[in-house]
Parts: sequence; C-alpha cells; structure tokens
Amino acid sequence: MQARRIRVGIDVGGTFTKAVAIDMARGSIIGKVTVPTTHSSAEGVSTGIVQALKTLMQKHSIQNSEIELISHSTTQAVNALLEGDTARVGIIGMGVGLEKSNVIKRTNVKDVELAPNKYLHTSYRFLDTSKYLDDGQVKQAISGLKQEGAEVIVVSEAYGVDDPSNELFVMQKSDVPATAGHELTGIYGLEIRTLTAAINAGILPKATGTARFVESAVRNEGIAAPVLIMKGDGGVTSMNTFRSKPIITVLSGPAASVAGALLHLRVIDGVFIEVGGTSTNVCVIKDGRPEVRYVTIMQHPTCIRSLDVRVAGVAGGSLVRWSGRKITDVGPRSAHIAGLPYSCFARPEELEGGQVITFSPREGDPIDYVAIEAGGKRFAITNTCAANALGAVPEGDYAYANQESARLALSILAARLGTTMEQAASIILDISAKKVLDIVEPMVKEYKLKRDRIVFVGGGGGASVLVPHVAKKMQLAHKIAEHAEVISSIGVAAAMIHEEVEKTVNDPRPEDISELAEQVKKLALERGALPESITIQSEFVSERSLLRVTAMGNVSLDIGTANAVEIGDNEAHVLACELFGVNEGVQRIFDMKNYHIFACEVSKKKLFLKSKRQPVLVLDKYGRVRLSVDNAAIFNGPPDTVADSVDKVLRNHKDSGKDLAPQVHILDGVKLMDFSSLTAPEHVSKAVRDELKNAASRDVAAIVRLD
Repeated sequence: MQARRIRVGIDVGGTFTKAVAIDMARGSIIGKVTVPTTHSSAEGVSTGIVQALKTLMQKHSIQNSEIELISHSTTQAVNALLEGDTARVGIIGMGVGLEKSNVIKRTNVKDVELAPNKYLHTSYRFLDTSKYLDDGQVKQAISGLKQEGAEVIVVSEAYGVDDPSNELFVMQKSDVPATAGHELTGIYGLEIRTLTAAINAGILPKATGTARFVESAVRNEGIAAPVLIMKGDGGVTSMNTFRSKPIITVLSGPAASVAGALLHLRVIDGVFIEVGGTSTNVCVIKDGRPEVRYVTIMQHPTCIRSLDVRVAGVAGGSLVRWSGRKITDVGPRSAHIAGLPYSCFARPEELEGGQVITFSPREGDPIDYVAIEAGGKRFAITNTCAANALGAVPEGDYAYANQESARLALSILAARLGTTMEQAASIILDISAKKVLDIVEPMVKEYKLKRDRIVFVGGGGGASVLVPHVAKKMQLAHKIAEHAEVISSIGVAAAMIHEEVEKTVNDPRPEDISELAEQVKKLALERGALPESITIQSEFVSERSLLRVTAMGNVSLDIGTANAVEIGDNEAHVLACELFGVNEGVQRIFDMKNYHIFACEVSKKKLFLKSKRQPVLVLDKYGRVRLSVDNAAIFNGPPDTVADSVDKVLRNHKDSGKDLAPQVHILDGVKLMDFSSLTAPEHVSKAVRDELKNAASRDVAAIVRLD
C-alpha cells in the first residue's frame, strides 16, 4: 500500500479555525475539523491552530511521520492593527546633513492611526550620514528611543535601497528587535518605506511570539515537517520570514481561499466570491491569476502587495433589519456576533408560536435587528434561512438546513410584513446581493474583464446562499468550489511559494531583469521551492518607474515528490476546451516537459471585415493556468532558431512604426520566463538570447503577444 503524504492546511477565520488534511499522493481530502478561533487565549489565535492540528490528527488517525508539511493562514497582523495592539516603535531616520529637514519630514511619521482611536505610537531620532557613523552616536540614539518606551527599532535612510550598509550597521548595534526599509522593498519613496517598516515593526514582537509558540507546539508533538505561513499575495513562506516581516501576512485568509479555488476550479477570467458567516470577500481573477495591489491600511499606502480583496458586510449569517413595516437592510451584524442560532437549523417545533422581536446584537447597535422568540429562546433570521426557505440550497451542501424550519421562520416574518413567505425571502437575498454587486461591478469595469468570459466562483460555507443569486442578477455563469466550506484551508495546504522583488528603474535593461530574476529565484529556493517548478515573470510599471519580478514554484520537500496530482494529456485537452469556452478546434501545439500548451483559432466579424485571433493557453503539469494570451504567435524548436524567429517579429513590429515591443514569454520545459517588462525591441531581443543560451532544454518555445 502506498504511503500517505499528508499536508495539513489551517485557516484562521474570525469565528472558526478550520483544518484540512490532504493526501498529496492521491489528491484526496482525508479529513477536516473546525474549532472556535481562540482570540481570548493568552497565546491568541495560535492556541486554536494547535488545537485544530491535534484534533485533526486524532480524529483521522494521522501519524507524525505521514505529515510532510503544515501551513497556516493568520489573522494576527490584521487583528493587531485593527485593535491597536502594537509595540511602540523607535524610528531612526538617516540622511546627509544638507537634506536633514527633508529626511526628517519623510521619516518622522509620528503616531499612525490604524483604526478609529487606535494608534501605532512612535519615537524619533535623526542621524547624519554625511560622515561615517560611529558606535557611540548609534547606541545613544537607540538608548534614547528605548527610554521613551520603544520596543522595536526601525532604520530608514534616504536611498537605503541602493546602499543599505548604514541601515544594516545600525540594526547590528540594536539590542532590541530591529527592521529596515530596504528589507521590505527595493523601491524609492522614503516616506512610504518608513511607514511600511514602522507598521511592520509594531506587530513584530507579537509575530515573533506566535511563530515561536506554533513551531514549538508542532515540534513537541514530534512532528518534523516544515511549518509555513500564508502571505497576502497567495503564496506561502517560511516562519523565519514571518518573524521579520509579519506585515506580508495581511489578508492571508482571503488569499488562502482564492488559492484553494484556483486549485479546484481552473478559471481564466472570473470573480471569486467567498461567503463566510459575517462578511463576503471578492477578488478578480484575470488571465488565470488573481489581481494583486498595494495594501492600504486606514488610508495609509504601504509597499506591501497582496491580493486585491474587497469586503462586503453581508454573508450567510447576516441578520435582517426592519422598520416595523418593511425589511430595510441585511447586516452588517451576524447571528455569530449576536450569539444566536439560525432559525433554519432549529427543529420546526422549536419555532411554533414564535413572535418577531427587535433587539441590539451588541451594546451601541441599533435596535432594529429582528429575531424570532419562541419558548423562551431566540432564533436569528439570516440569508441562509431565506435561501433555504426558497429551496435554493442543494441537499448535501454545507449551508443546507431544515427547509420546513426555514419556511416557518420566514412565514412568521412575512405575516408581520403583510407579504408572502417567498417575497420576504427574496427581498432579503436581493438586498444582500446588491451589496455584493456594488463591489463586483466596479471591479469588473476596473480590471476590464470581458463579460462573455466571466465566471463567478463561489467559496466559503455560505457560497450556495449568495453566489447563485448574485450571478443570476448579472446573468452570468457560476460554479461552487468543491469543499467550499474549507476552501481556504485547502488553499493554505496546497499553495505555492510566491516571492516578489521590486526596484526603481527608469528604463529597464536586460541586465536589470536578469539581476532581479536571480535574486527572486534565490529567495524562492531558500523558501523551499522545487527548482524545476519555478516560473519567473517580470513587469514594468512605467508611470512609477517600477520593475517587478515574481517567482512562483511548488514546495520542495525531502521526499522529493511534487505537491499535486499531475494531469494527463486527455485531461489537459478537456480542461483547455473548457477554459477557451469551445468544444472543438483546440490544438495541442507541441509536447513540452512540465507544460501543456494549447491554441485555438477564433474568427471575429466586425461589419464587413473578418479578423482571426489565436488565443494561447499554457497549463502546468498540474492543470494550473500559467499563461493566457488573447492573441499570440508561437515558435518552437532549438534555442537559436526560436531566438531568430523572435528577432524577426520584433523587427517587423518596429518597422511598422510601433515604439513598444510586444510581450514575449519563453518556455524551456523547466521554467516560464516573462519579458513583458522590457519595452525596447533591442532589449527584448538581447534578453531572449541571453535566456536561451542557458535553456534547460534543446527544444524551447516562444509566445509573442500580438495586438
């Protein structure tokens, strides 16, 4: 019998901590457990993580030796910021004497508002770096900050990203935890770098304690497997990274859900909607990848990038509100917050003779929330109750409840409103769907998604409650992810290493990309990525003079096996047809190690003209979308031949009067390299030739995006 290779994914939510065990050898879920999130524990949410792990192992007879990886998401960074539970930060700003006033202005960020009446408190010192720093002045500055209560030091120097030696020197002299601007980003912008570093430093002591507690608890259980943590950009990284950069885990919960959804439901263009108990997260998927942007914390922009997840204050457990004559709103308070059971999960006899009452879920809340009071008990009327009353939740779904109870509860409410049960339930779902659509529709427009290609993907325990209703309102297709209620835990367990490096560059050269590509590849390998799985992509944001290079790869383990089930040629072809949205005409371009490459010809008629386009799709051997291009030319063969073909396209492109080079992607069977950050044709040509000189295969491919 084949030995089990188990990965454990643990997602820490606001209400529950959910753990799932996946046998990676078979690609199957062994088991899942849910425990309450331990906000009030001395060790915070870490206690719940350990409880979930122990319960999972006991319930499903999992042996220590079978676990190859444990990874978890965390709400700790977000919670600490929202609650103002941060350490006092001592900031040391540095620069040359002539720029002193400007440097002080940009590095002395003062107290930072994190949430209403919650602040990150700071103290400040300036050091002149126009002459060599000496031990005495550095230690004096640190000592002064500590006397003012600083528990962590931030070091930030003008142009510190170009030469971090002074920042490193000061950090080495600190006898309390220290962090620097250059550690978090390679981009210019002294003020935003300092602010990001200060926010990161504020949650550093708590993060260090969490990392220590979780790792020691895992080791005490006799488990030797690596422990990783989810980042906000959808990748996982080591606990060592979390110890120094806890800010990268902001929004790691929603990121985990998106990662899980993309594993189960391959989508090129879509909107992922995760419906929890209290809130709903929305994220756009474009060209097979979730959209990423810089995190803003209480109007403070930072250098940290995470998935662009937007939150609606409505979900499966949201409570109904009324004016006495009509339903006025749904949410933001939920049955979980109010401590009430859903009426649809009660027995019908418990609701008999029930009356509608109004109440305040929490002190200070309005008194217009409604519940049913029967037999001395209170029951909530929620979106889940409304959907079940209408028979909209399929049997076997996580949100499926007692439909008789749901109809009875909605009938009691409808009688007070002077309407029908169906109308009352529909009004509740319509109000909730509008709140989600108010977020979805602007995102569809902002990211220029083509409506005919959009698919709604539902995740979370309440997916079937709201997602079909939202999709129906927009007259678009939808899918509910398999194991939707634990989709975030699945995403955590099977997520990939994702590392990113940014640098300010006015006009990127091939050498700039090569340098950053090596840097980010090294980072990914250090974090545990399997070398042959690494994909490197580059992007140049011209309006910000910003070069960004990203590396993604599967987690490398001592067992040496891949982290997911590989798909066969037939399965890949079926998947490509589904993603292209056609049943015929999809051609496999050629065979290549680690990748499935498909194209199809699409004819579009506009007035009297007919245009042909060739969409191209690249799937990795696990069926994940690695590249999706609307219209492209493809070349394959020996490296020199492919380089010549790319040169020819670039020359023709330039001769036609176009200044900017087309995007070029190179596959060598091992990695996918993206040169879209280069805009000059001669730079693209050189970069492609340099890359192909070191190709891992004698049969390579180039995909060139066409207008």
